[in-house]
Amino acid sequence: MRIVYGVSGEGSGHAARAGVVLAHLVARGHEVKVASYDRGSRALRDQFDVLEIEGLSIGTADNQVSLVKTFTENIAKLSDGVRSLRALKSGLFESFRPDVAITDFEPMTAYLAHHFRVPLVTIDNQHAMRYVEFACPSELRRQALITANVIRSMVPKPDVSLVTTFQRGPLKNRRTFLFAPIVRPAVLALEPTHSEHVLVYFTKGFDSCLDLMRGFEREHFVVYGYDRDAREGNLQFKRASNAGFLADLAAARAVISTAGFSLLSEALHLRKPMLALPMQGQFEQELNALLLDESGYGANGRGCTRETIGAFLERVTDYASNLQGYERSDIGPLLAKIDQLLADGAALARDFRVRRDELGQLA
Repeated sequence: MRIVYGVSGEGSGHAARAGVVLAHLVARGHEVKVASYDRGSRALRDQFDVLEIEGLSIGTADNQVSLVKTFTENIAKLSDGVRSLRALKSGLFESFRPDVAITDFEPMTAYLAHHFRVPLVTIDNQHAMRYVEFACPSELRRQALITANVIRSMVPKPDVSLVTTFQRGPLKNRRTFLFAPIVRPAVLALEPTHSEHVLVYFTKGFDSCLDLMRGFEREHFVVYGYDRDAREGNLQFKRASNAGFLADLAAARAVISTAGFSLLSEALHLRKPMLALPMQGQFEQELNALLLDESGYGANGRGCTRETIGAFLERVTDYASNLQGYERSDIGPLLAKIDQLLADGAALARDFRVRRDELGQLA
């Protein structure tokens, strides 16, 4: 089978998840071409055939989405985006002529799949916010509606959605299937131990939260994301290192981070309690933190106050006890579903597309 696989380059989670699926597809003998940008292309280009394109980014400041930064950063990319779309259209769709397109929240692949009437499969966690029922607090309902519409505009007409999630719920259609989060092999290979440090990870800086942590003098916080090696009181900063980060994650007593799905999934897999600090203005992270809190595996640190951090640290033992019942990630069922969709010339994926068109399901 010829497959085009679009991967969002915003953050590291999309590429980590896609890398696991791509390795499986290549091992099964499929011919795969990848379209990605930023962190996605950097993470995947050494192992797979990657076309580097332009992509959207989210501008932030101190753990809040900045509409001004988001607008200015993306408006500057418009001309490159048009060139990327043309290159993707001519190089990967017209010349390569894929049998199936897969996207991990990369919109150009989705739009071109629809244009060329190629079956489109989504593999991500974002579609949980579009196709899975969940209880939403009243103060977040407006954000939830906006987010669902953004997802619809990014990936308008998927034929099948394979959703990774640590919480299950009723589905809104028969084209959506739920699976455990995809955890990269390096994490699957870890044997968790128990040290006294708390792992802290911020990808874009959250200085006000670090200032609060300085007040917990008896705690030892190991901090990644600031690109320096330094010891400042109870904060130990470490430069980016995959091996070092994984070792510290495996040994951590607990984790404090923004509420990105990938690290949250890895922490739960290793049964590490987590304080999730959702980026304000990003509903996906708000929902992740909300579901984490409801599960009893960690806490929603929305707003990040001294009281929030203190309450979490006091309950780490309780969260760890609850996590003993957490079912660790198994990618087998997801890969089996992908194989099923691609079998016999992608007959099942094409059947889903035909049925969606017949029913007029444009969502």
